[in-house]
Amino acid sequence: MQSLQGKCGLIIGVANAQSIAWGCARQLKAAGARSAITYLNAKAESHVRPLAEQIEAELILPCDVEQPGQLEAVFAALEQHWGQLDYLIHSIAYAPLADLHGRLVDCSTAGFLRAMDVSCHSLIRMAKLAEPLMPKGGTLLTMSYLGAERVVEHYGLMGPVKAALESTVRYLAAELAERGIRVHAISPGPMPTRAASGIAHFDTLMQAAMAKSPQHQLATPDDVGQLASFLISDAARVLTGSTHYVDAGYHIMG
Repeated sequence: MQSLQGKCGLIIGVANAQSIAWGCARQLKAAGARSAITYLNAKAESHVRPLAEQIEAELILPCDVEQPGQLEAVFAALEQHWGQLDYLIHSIAYAPLADLHGRLVDCSTAGFLRAMDVSCHSLIRMAKLAEPLMPKGGTLLTMSYLGAERVVEHYGLMGPVKAALESTVRYLAAELAERGIRVHAISPGPMPTRAASGIAHFDTLMQAAMAKSPQHQLATPDDVGQLASFLISDAARVLTGSTHYVDAGYHIMG
């Protein structure tokens, strides 16, 4: 594991102990990084705060990207506390269930726009706020899924949204490279997180992925966290703009 000693950053998307973002937080802590953690709302705080305290998170803040001013308040707190930022992990996504469970062709305008705002445009907003806090460079990471490039049954609306997210990563990487800021998407295979539970027949999807992947297993949030640690480290200084798969090889299979 690469050392992240001295690096500090923000992790958005911890919901519970099964979250991909929690796997990242735990592995970054093990590598020596200092983190700030956010929670969605008061209901989520009771699940997130004990986890954040386990990794000695220096800030534990509310952040609902749909609430005006909350995201800006988080970055203002970061600037006051650290004065700078080395990394940001964006691990949030949302689509209204009525739109997610239906056909893409039937999705509502409001549902599509909301899914794009929370799952994709929020990364752009965070990049804009993070840029002035990364005068010496930094790393932005977001979470995608194979449904961005292939049709995955029952993934529906989120497929085009994640495709937009991966394209956003490439454009941000090109725009921010001159500031020394690197941008990546991590594409985990299916794993039993709270967010994934909203996808219809998700258990079947996990079983199929395990059967078809060359390694015949599922990745874990800790596996994602170990890759995140590497991408944030100085060892990955010449890597940017890519989508990295953590799926036991499932993405290479026809």
